[in-house]
Amino acid sequence: MPRGRLVMALGLILSVVAGDVSATAQQTPGSHKPKHIEPGKMPPLPPAVIDDELAIGGDDINAKKVSTRMTVEVMVNGQGPYHFLVDSGADTSVVGLKIARDLQLKAGTPLVLNGMTATSIVDSVVVDELALGQSRVHDLEVPVLREEDLGGQGMLGIDSLINQRLMMDFEKLVIKVEDAHEPAQVLDGEIVVTARRQRGQLILTEVTAVKLPIEAVIDTGSEITIGNVALRDKLIRRNRDKFFTVATTGVTGVTVNLEMARIAELKLGGITLRNVPIAFADVPPFKVFGLHKEPALLLGTDLLETFRRVSLDFRARKVRFQLRKCGSSGVEVTTAPTSAFMRVSSGDNGAVCRR
Repeated sequence: MPRGRLVMALGLILSVVAGDVSATAQQTPGSHKPKHIEPGKMPPLPPAVIDDELAIGGDDINAKKVSTRMTVEVMVNGQGPYHFLVDSGADTSVVGLKIARDLQLKAGTPLVLNGMTATSIVDSVVVDELALGQSRVHDLEVPVLREEDLGGQGMLGIDSLINQRLMMDFEKLVIKVEDAHEPAQVLDGEIVVTARRQRGQLILTEVTAVKLPIEAVIDTGSEITIGNVALRDKLIRRNRDKFFTVATTGVTGVTVNLEMARIAELKLGGITLRNVPIAFADVPPFKVFGLHKEPALLLGTDLLETFRRVSLDFRARKVRFQLRKCGSSGVEVTTAPTSAFMRVSSGDNGAVCRR
């Protein structure tokens, strides 16, 4: 099995879990190293939808790319701006250790963090206000992690995004934010694909991998797309020569090796991807979401950045993918350690590439 020296940052799925977590606040944020434990499980929540005509207005916020992920400017307790990664897979936002110390944020109680490479107990801090554009979120208790592990100065999670519509423009490097309480623009020819939601994360259900129905979580905090072992075994279990190994690092600094291979086809609603690189492992989020027994996928930014735009309406539970152009085109997936192109096709669905 070939081995790649590629090291990618993975996002987190965080949940606050009662149990063996001390209720006593730590004296100094970040003074304790993450303690690894077994992942818990979240209860299921109501369904969501994918919408090929989702239109988002609101404020434009300049963004930067960190590898394949995008960061936005965020104010913390009126200070900043700081560059936070946008993580649609995380329950809660995260602040970097330097911010916590520079702003002398009050220490909170330890939290259970279900990261991509490990489940850990981590320190937390209390944030009075996080501001993204005109949006304000108050009175948060969030994990504090090292910036070198996060890949940014902090991370925006579902707690800051749940009442927002968010459009990530990978072409113009702009993130547009709109209050989801305001009526959304209505366009003709709306096409929807039934999905469901877990704690605010958007899980697409009408997704297929080589014609196999799967569930896929939209995870803008992970640089790599990961399938679980159930998916691997259905698609390529017997073809071990197709795998190569990549080293991946989670937000708590834990590095693991993942098997990676290319699958012939992945369909997201009306969009078809061919020759798609996917890593395979039963990382903790699959168990947390209850997706570890059936074929499932965490859709990372290595694939999302190949689109022109990705729009997420967390309140209405809608998702839209827009291609850079209609028809079929070849794109390079930068996280794959072997050079090859993936093909993206709009088929007969003009809505996915309309500008």
